Amino acid sequence: MTTLLIAEHDHETLKDVTNKALTAAKELGADVHVLVAGGSQGTKAAAEAAAKLDGVKKVLVAEGAAYEHDLAEPLAALIVALAPSYDAFVAPATSRFKNVMPRVAALLDVMQVSEIIKVIAPDTYERPIYAGNAIQTVKSKDARKVITVRTSTFAATPAGSPAAPIESAASAADPGLSSFVGEEVAKSDRPELTSAKIIVSGGRAMQSRENFAKYIEPLADKLGAGVGASRAAVDAGYAPNDWQVGQTGKVVAPELYVAIGISGAIQHLAGMKDSKVIVAINKDEDAPIFQVADYGLVADLYQAVPELTEALGKLGK
Repeated sequence: MTTLLIAEHDHETLKDVTNKALTAAKELGADVHVLVAGGSQGTKAAAEAAAKLDGVKKVLVAEGAAYEHDLAEPLAALIVALAPSYDAFVAPATSRFKNVMPRVAALLDVMQVSEIIKVIAPDTYERPIYAGNAIQTVKSKDARKVITVRTSTFAATPAGSPAAPIESAASAADPGLSSFVGEEVAKSDRPELTSAKIIVSGGRAMQSRENFAKYIEPLADKLGAGVGASRAAVDAGYAPNDWQVGQTGKVVAPELYVAIGISGAIQHLAGMKDSKVIVAINKDEDAPIFQVADYGLVADLYQAVPELTEALGKLGK
């Protein structure tokens, strides 16, 4: 059995979620090859990083204009073209591959097993359902497996030695079903949510975008943390979409998660309850967030957060 892991990268560096998905791919008990597809810029660096990961037997590099902007259709066509050589296709459950992998499954006429959290056997996996309130065991009878991995539950595979060979993969014909028009890329000096060790999140109680900037972001900067938000805060326009943590946002598992003004709706808990330490600040002592928090402070966030930020500033000095 040979598995193809499709790498997540930003056309410059390999993303940490690839290392975590590799851990799951290796548990399938198969040789693992990694596919790095992209434009001509940065693909080489990402491929070289993938080749150094422990357990990788081969890295395939596909370069071309069709893969430069992460369009789902050309990448799905490429994976299907490589399908005869592989028994399983694995990718991290990021927004990119939530777009790509269902297309791969449809083209191969197999079912997709989404967001697995445990590999029991090469054909049997566990995955959360009902916003994480139940764990479902799934056994796939398909000849080829198409799998996405909830990376927050797997440790990252470290670099190994020696580096695996890197080979070129022939580009597949572009289906021509989509075309790149433009993009607006949000840039930040803060850690990316899915790889941040500390996350500070705000909820609807923040009341405005200005309050996020005044209270949440300074605290995050003191901690060297990523900034998150609940869906309610995002829907209200207090925070951008890429900050959303939860069932319909990003699933995270940092070392420390600080939830400020977040009541703890089940959809939000589904995205952060695997955090190692959870700290909650909320003036409602009956808020559901306190049921999962390791440390809880019943207080007015507009008073408590500035005090906490000031105290951290003094420690930094």
